[in-house]
Amino acid sequence: MKRQIIDTIEKYDKIIIHRHVRPDPDAYGSQVGLKELIKTNYPEKKVYAAGAHDEMLSYLAEQDAVDKADYEGALVIITDTGNTERIDAEFYKEGAYILKIDHHPNVDPYGDVRWVDTESSSTSEMIYLLFEEGRENYRWKMSDACARLLFAGIVGDTGRFLFPSATVRTFEIASGLIKHDFDRTKLFAEMYEEDRRLLHLKGYMYQNFTIDEHGAAFIKIDKSILKQFDVTASETSQLVGSLGDVKGICAWVIFVEEEDQIRVRLRSKGPIINQLAAEYDGGGHPLASGASIYSWEKADEVIGKLKKLCAVY
Repeated sequence: MKRQIIDTIEKYDKIIIHRHVRPDPDAYGSQVGLKELIKTNYPEKKVYAAGAHDEMLSYLAEQDAVDKADYEGALVIITDTGNTERIDAEFYKEGAYILKIDHHPNVDPYGDVRWVDTESSSTSEMIYLLFEEGRENYRWKMSDACARLLFAGIVGDTGRFLFPSATVRTFEIASGLIKHDFDRTKLFAEMYEEDRRLLHLKGYMYQNFTIDEHGAAFIKIDKSILKQFDVTASETSQLVGSLGDVKGICAWVIFVEEEDQIRVRLRSKGPIINQLAAEYDGGGHPLASGASIYSWEKADEVIGKLKKLCAVY
């Protein structure tokens, strides 16, 4: 599969790479890391990393502007995105050919060629495996910029290597990446810096979440609370794992009110939650998923279903 992907990349002069909406470090790491990898080994190709830019990830990379005309005759690669609803792209179907590279469950087998590896800690890990294939059979090289992006993606999706998804292979790959010249200490600081506003909101969350007898926990953060702490809805993503530190919590959901929807962030220490997320136009990993709803009544519905999952776990 990896060789087929490389052979496909070699056939196209123009490549547009996408990832999922509301990106995280693995989304940027795999997407822009792949762009850097291709540009390093095929400098004559036009390669774009497209999507709505998230200012919180500016320390990693920026996004390229593309329009509909750019897709004519282009190879489209979509990384770290399990289903089409979460692709951050308006015209991706206008491309000539679509590759899917992802580590989420393959619930939506889109694309002309699909490489899905649910055993990988992250899609960034998969891009490194693609590099290894290219190095062995196509004389590929990796830039320091690419190594930094892939390392950030792996760190982000493994929770600084603390999640069970971090395997022996993950650590071996990380050891290869840190041989490159980038400031690892600075990168960690950029990824995990929490300013005073977020610390205050975290304290509010610890004091105001609700938990039932089976360990199902939730908290609702509406626009008034965001305004109170001067925090954006996007910035709350940095706190999604906070409730996991609380003893007795089995699974939890954080609802964050945005202008046009309510963001649903689900996490679990055991019960499988991505199927619950899929019921609300979402998805993700078995223990870490997201979704969208459009009323607080629906939030109560999600809470009820999460309680049932924890009760039978």
